[in-house]
Amino acid sequence: MARPVTLFTGQWADLPLEQLAPLAKQMGYDGLELACWGNHFDVQAALENENYISEKKALLEQHELTCYALSNHLVGQAVCDLIDLRHKSILPPRVWGDGDAEGVRTRAAQEMMDTARAAQKMGLEVVNGFTGSSIWHSLYAFPPTSQEYWQAGFDDFARRWLPILEVFDTCEVNFALEVHPTEIAFDIASAERALEALGGHQRFGFNYDPSHLAYQHVDYITFIRKFSSRIFHVHMKDVWWGHGSGEAGVFGGHTSFGDSRRYWDFRSIGRGDIKFEDIIVALNDVGYAGPLSVEWEDSRMDRIHGGSESAAYCKRLDFKPPSVAFDAAFER
Repeated sequence: MARPVTLFTGQWADLPLEQLAPLAKQMGYDGLELACWGNHFDVQAALENENYISEKKALLEQHELTCYALSNHLVGQAVCDLIDLRHKSILPPRVWGDGDAEGVRTRAAQEMMDTARAAQKMGLEVVNGFTGSSIWHSLYAFPPTSQEYWQAGFDDFARRWLPILEVFDTCEVNFALEVHPTEIAFDIASAERALEALGGHQRFGFNYDPSHLAYQHVDYITFIRKFSSRIFHVHMKDVWWGHGSGEAGVFGGHTSFGDSRRYWDFRSIGRGDIKFEDIIVALNDVGYAGPLSVEWEDSRMDRIHGGSESAAYCKRLDFKPPSVAFDAAFER
């Protein structure tokens, strides 16, 4: 095995960590990517309680697990978003406050800064998450949308995230955006534009997740090679597309996951259309040595079955790059 295989705990946040940790080990995982919701990791408790970090680490060590990254997708989403009542359900009360939109965005930014500080205390180098976007709603350019309108959204992103990234830099922690619909970057072109808006800030990179690129028909292998030095973390997540009835397209038709009319849906790893062998080759080519973190989602399958088969699949698939050229024996 070349890399540790970990489990992203976000989709398991209904289980207390005390219950999930032994289950994750039983399913075959080497570690956890801790979500900053449920009881898995509390940013403020980590900063205020001198025993919090040591207790988390002791729990993980008890089950022979290691934490390689924190993830604060839900709060990060609120930094740039146009805030509405949907955000109340995903945010801690301290961030939602009275729901005033600008106040929510300001408190979310502060919480992301604190997440960098908590990661530093935890001895981690990566925080994964979302950024939100003030221009996602204008994805389909009607009413007619100018480049100036979109650029204002990237400028807003830079204004809000550069101060956050300065705290990340002080803490020597990287922020890894999961490129994803509803974020400032959702494909290769928008990822390039986000980096440009930040002036190429050294602490901004990506949590690579092929599933969100593939059904859009974005080349998810090219993404690895183009942003090789910015791949700070990797999610293993599968998706299939073109298997539905054709009644709902790429935008989803306001259907729920698992609806047979959908054009695409997330699948347990190895059961979708992602070419993971190509991903491993590309990751080896660019020198990525971090964890392969399973983000398990499949609305048609029991999650313990799926989580277990996904861990086994990743361990079977992964391989180390060569230490010597295969044809070195012929050199003279």
